[in-house]
Amino acid sequence: MDSRPLLFVVFLILLVGCSQNSSGAYDDETISKARATVESYLIHNYRDIDQIKFDKDATNPMGGMMISGIVNGNDKATFSIDIEVENDFSVGSIGKGEEFPERKQECIDKTCDY
Repeated sequence: MDSRPLLFVVFLILLVGCSQNSSGAYDDETISKARATVESYLIHNYRDIDQIKFDKDATNPMGGMMISGIVNGNDKATFSIDIEVENDFSVGSIGKGEEFPERKQECIDKTCDY
């Protein structure tokens, strides 16, 4: 039995699936909304955040957007936050630098509204 047609179909499906928004470019409105979500999330869930500076917006492999930056002007207080752009602009995950502020006490067990 020749498996080439099956392999071609699988390859085609993968190619089409991976090419969705492959340019990585979101419009300004989408980027602005994602950044507003990140800002609200950080202010409502972490202590003593006075300033947020965004430095990078990128498409992640799962179709969301990764927003990166620093807080309070501290180059060691970095963050990278995955935003679910295709669904509801919710925060999917966060990576934090070594001097990133701690979570607010009331937001440790559950994420506070943002």
